[in-house]
Amino acid sequence: MSSGASVSALQRLVEQLKLEAGVERIKVSQAAAELQQYCIQNACKDALLVGVPAGSNPFRDHRPCALL
Repeated sequence: MSSGASVSALQRLVEQLKLEAGVERIKVSQAAAELQQYCIQNACKDALLVGVPAGSNPFRDHRPCALL
């Protein structure tokens, strides 16, 4: 690797680290509490928990199965 490429790579790395250093961070406990609250608030809309009504299921097979 030439020194020009090495300097360029290091400059990109420094820029990336500057961007990451500027990201606002929150505590894991706060993030977990917010995620838990979001899940509780949206549980009534979760198809895995409440199921999908047969009439509105877009993946339902609309024709009967026929054996050949």
